[in-house]
Amino acid sequence: MLAIYLRHHAAASRGGLDLFKRSSRSQLSPEARRQLVALADEVNEDRQRLLEILRRLNIRRPRAAEVLVGVAETLARFKPNGTLIRRSPLSDVIELEALSTAVEAKRLGWVTLRLVGERDGRLDVHELDVLINRAAGQQDRLEDLRRQAVAGSLVAMAGMTH
Repeated sequence: MLAIYLRHHAAASRGGLDLFKRSSRSQLSPEARRQLVALADEVNEDRQRLLEILRRLNIRRPRAAEVLVGVAETLARFKPNGTLIRRSPLSDVIELEALSTAVEAKRLGWVTLRLVGERDGRLDVHELDVLINRAAGQQDRLEDLRRQAVAGSLVAMAGMTH
């Protein structure tokens, strides 16, 4: 069961990383792009740690599932955003919410592994504590960016309609 669980998280981590990279290039705010570049680097490091845990536990990497998740992330780009030609500020908010969801799923994965690690000496609980705290910090940074994007798009637009 642990192998299945870790393969699911490994596959999902591919889509999360792809979304971070794309968002770091496409957000309308230069500051958001800058912060997302740094977050994408951290998420890539976290993904490498996860893949190392798979290797340490002798669990096969889910390469086919990773490719499928990458394709799904690419297809998710084609969603209605209120504009046809240019990027909508709403896209920034939706992407940041998706990134936040991905980081929360990652944090929960680390928490689950931490619980398993209390009984399974192959998992380093101290390493997992660091990863749990890092994900929480990433979540906080994404929430700040999300609030800024909301203030710059939805709140601003709501003020214009009254």
